[in-house]
Amino acid sequence: MRAELVLMGKRVDMAARIHRRVLVVLIYACFAVLMTTFWLLDRWRTSGVYMIFATFLVNRFFLGGYNFGGLIKPFNGKAPRRSDAPPPFLMLALRIYKVQPQERECRNDERELEQRDRAHYHAYQILTIAIAAMWLIADWQMKAPRLLGWIPVSPSVLLYGFVLSAAVAAITLPQAILLWTEPDMEVE
Repeated sequence: MRAELVLMGKRVDMAARIHRRVLVVLIYACFAVLMTTFWLLDRWRTSGVYMIFATFLVNRFFLGGYNFGGLIKPFNGKAPRRSDAPPPFLMLALRIYKVQPQERECRNDERELEQRDRAHYHAYQILTIAIAAMWLIADWQMKAPRLLGWIPVSPSVLLYGFVLSAAVAAITLPQAILLWTEPDMEVE
C-alpha cells in the first residue's frame, strides 16, 4: 500500500489510518450524492452508465487494486506496461503524477496476498446479501399484484438501483476494506 496520494499537485499523507478512513467515507459519500443526483436528473435511464464510469475512475486514481495508480498495489501482481506516451489529459488536468513502479514493487508478498484474499472474502459476503435483496425484489416484481400504488417507485426501478449500487460495491469494496482495516504505516 502506498503511503501518499498526489492530487491536484499536492502530496496527501495516507500513512495514518484515519486519513485512509476519511478517504473511504468521502468516496462513498460522493457515490451516494452522485447516485441521488443521477436519480433526480433522469431516473438513471442514461446516467446509470456514468455511475459505473465514475466508479472505474475512482478505482484508477484513488483506490487501485484492479488498476494501477491508486493506494492499493495491483491485485494481479504484475508491473504496468512501459509506455513512452505522455500521461492522459485527465491526469495532467488533475495534476496526478504516477511514478513508474519497479517490477519487484508490484509483486505482492504473502502478507499482502492474505490481506487481499480476506478483503475479497468480506466484500463478497456483503455482495451476496445485496444479490439476495435484488432477487427478492425481482421475485416480488414478477408476482406482485397490480395494486402497488402506495410505492413511490416501480419495482423495476428499485431493482435497477440495487443493481447499480451492487456494481459500485463490487468494484470498490475490497480496496475500501483494505484501506479501512490497515493499521498506521511507518514512515521512513
